[in-house]
Amino acid sequence: MPSLHRTYLAQLIVNRIIQEKDRIKTQYEESKNQIGYFYIDDLLSAEITEQIDSQFPSKQEMVLKKSIRENKYIGVQMNEYAPVLEELIYAFQDDRVVNLIKQVCGIQELTPDENLYAGGLSSMKQSQFLNPHLDNSHDKERNRWRVLNLLFYVTPNWKDSNGGHLEIWPEGLDQHQTTLHSRFNRLIVMATHDKSWHSVSPVVVNASRNCVSNYYFSNTALSGTDKFHVTTFRGRPHQKFKNHVLRFDSFLRMNLRKIFKKGVVKNPHVYKSNKD
Repeated sequence: MPSLHRTYLAQLIVNRIIQEKDRIKTQYEESKNQIGYFYIDDLLSAEITEQIDSQFPSKQEMVLKKSIRENKYIGVQMNEYAPVLEELIYAFQDDRVVNLIKQVCGIQELTPDENLYAGGLSSMKQSQFLNPHLDNSHDKERNRWRVLNLLFYVTPNWKDSNGGHLEIWPEGLDQHQTTLHSRFNRLIVMATHDKSWHSVSPVVVNASRNCVSNYYFSNTALSGTDKFHVTTFRGRPHQKFKNHVLRFDSFLRMNLRKIFKKGVVKNPHVYKSNKD
């Protein structure tokens, strides 16, 4: 197998995007008036993606984020993990990849995030979940708008019945969600704005679903109605009490950010690389 350097991995990603370009452009165009998205299966060879999954850190090496809002493991300090994971993360930030995704989504200006603010690795095991939410609207300095979320699923033989799938709510949280399955070797790219409610269904098997994620930013919001907001959580339609609690939680955190522009404490979900 060739050395899995970011430049090589980026070329493989570019090749697949080019092969699927017409289809994914149509998929994004047809969905962008609500929550724009597209997906590509078999992004890399199965052998490469299996190797990436095999190098995921243990749960002890990751950070558990567990609250009423979410329950998952994350990893962002990429220099503490197997080198191939960092190479893959930054392959998605290669100019060739970014420029192709610009063309697919019709977005004039896109910038990847070398700090991996809220990006990096995530892993979810049995009973873990992510409640419906809107992503934080900006980067860590509140200079640029968060506009695209890239999710690459790497767990071999992950069945649709296992749960742990991305759900989008294009008609709002009172209507039925659309499930985008987190299948092995699938890349999902989703628009993020003030209407892009999404969630992750609970994992229902004794196994872990692993994902590599990136965000792209822009100087212009995708939605003309978008305003600054913190990550905003809600309950699922049947979670009436939880929804009230999460609304109050979001209200408090939003008002704190009005006072403290960059937060009360610095968000730890940022990659502090050796060069920093």
